[in-house]
Amino acid sequence: MTEQFDADWLSLREPADHRARAASDLSGLAQYCPRHRATRVLDLGSGTGSNLHYLAARLPAHEQEWVLFDHDPELLNRAERRVQATQWAGPAITVQYQQGDLAQFQTYPAAIDVITASALLDLVSAAWIDGLVDYARQQNAAVLLALSYDGRIAFTPQDPDDSRIRAWVNQHQRGPKDMGAALGPEAWLRASEAFARAGYTVETPATDWQLDHRDTALQRETIAGWHAAAHEVMPSEAERLSRWQQRRIDALGHSTLSVGHRDVLALPCRD
Repeated sequence: MTEQFDADWLSLREPADHRARAASDLSGLAQYCPRHRATRVLDLGSGTGSNLHYLAARLPAHEQEWVLFDHDPELLNRAERRVQATQWAGPAITVQYQQGDLAQFQTYPAAIDVITASALLDLVSAAWIDGLVDYARQQNAAVLLALSYDGRIAFTPQDPDDSRIRAWVNQHQRGPKDMGAALGPEAWLRASEAFARAGYTVETPATDWQLDHRDTALQRETIAGWHAAAHEVMPSEAERLSRWQQRRIDALGHSTLSVGHRDVLALPCRD
């Protein structure tokens, strides 16, 4: 998988990501954190380490061994520098950095207790999800897939073209990505059903972005990204799209934006 993400974008969205994730109850992970050795965590599409920095302090484990797995060496380098600069409070953390193709992550050989990813699921295909379920079941691992976009977008105040833009953005989300046809807004549901069929107990809390005047820069970049995505789907509507983007930019500072996300927490049955 070679989908590219700019480190500045990942940094910009991190505060909103972390606020949204507060809605997800992680207490169910406790029984999958071993008591007599370190908990081993595989973070897929780890980027610059946002998932590690959010989750490590919230896992009920005093010792943790993380593997940050990403295709982009520069993002992994940034993640390593960030880890080195962090004073960890609470758990003892060790981190490995694994560059590799996310389509082939199942070849990672070590035993894993928890598999996690953040803002990744809506980019993958049905076949990738099936491979993840098989891998997790072989490992008897718990799985936490955070912040999967679910297709809901709501601005306040509303604009007459918001619903049209949302439909085009969601169409783009379902388009071809590096691993085939992405599931986009339906990915969280497809994953939850696949894990349930595999015998997992599944929870899917809403973890929506709630953006306001504190998040003007993030709103601006999100609007620009949606404009570009909608233009790819409907280039004949370039004028309408440009007018919508300008109206949305003009509203920054007093507008709010809710972006729908779902977490998928899948816990294997244990005798």
